[in-house]
This record gives sequence, structure tokens and C-alpha cells, in this order.
Amino acid sequence: MKRTYEYRVTSVGGLESVATSILRELGQHRIVAFDAPMGAGKTTLIGALARAIGTTAIINSPTFAIVNDYGIEGCGESIYHFDLYRLKNIGEVMDIGFDDYMNSGNFCFIEWPEVAEDILPDNIAKITIDVNPDNLERTICLTVD
Repeated sequence: MKRTYEYRVTSVGGLESVATSILRELGQHRIVAFDAPMGAGKTTLIGALARAIGTTAIINSPTFAIVNDYGIEGCGESIYHFDLYRLKNIGEVMDIGFDDYMNSGNFCFIEWPEVAEDILPDNIAKITIDVNPDNLERTICLTVD
């Protein structure tokens, strides 16, 4: 049964509490696909989530690297942050070792997941970010199975 949670934020400062709530609702989900237009705040939200999980790494978009690996303090685990925007087909997705990341058991946050939809696991969480017309407020929806 799918569950949806909605959050509204009006400032970057409000993302910290939203990130904490999202992590609580994720439960055992470790793979999260993000759907939002360019500039909506996907990377900013992923940064808040990564800090709430326990990384002290600087979070930035992996647009050119395709995947960034952020270590989690004190546990030896990683958070994988993907930006699949530049990839054109499943072959390119597979070439980066995507299956290994998805099967790692670590958090995987995926921006622009459309190119990988056919190979994403069935049981993933999805986050959409809508920019409200005033461009001051964001509506963040989390959907989990």
C-alpha cells in the first residue's frame, strides 16, 4: 500500500526538519528517486538528507561525475548521490556499475532517474518537488510502498 507524505517549505532552513521527517518515513527504503524541474532544489534537499544521515561531506551536484560518494561518519558506510541527466540510455547507466550501487544496501539518491526506470528496483521511494508559482515555496511529496 502506497503512502504519501507532503511537506511545504519556504526557506532552505526549513529543509533540516523536513529531511528528518523524510528519513523517519523512509523506514527501510534506501533508494530514493527525485522528480523535479531544474533548479527546484533536488541537490539542496539531498544535502539536508545526507547531513541528517550523518555525513559531514560537502554536498554538490554530481552532474559531471555522475555519482558522488559521501562517507557517513563513524560507520564506514556511504551515501551515493546520482545525477543521471547526461546519460542517454540504459547501457550508459549500466556502465557506471549502477546495479552494484543499487544492491549495496546504502542510501542511493537519484536525480533525473527517468533513463534508469526500467532497471530500478520495484520497491523504491519517490520524492517530487513542485515549485509553487511564487517561486518562494516548495511542495515536497514523498511516496513509499
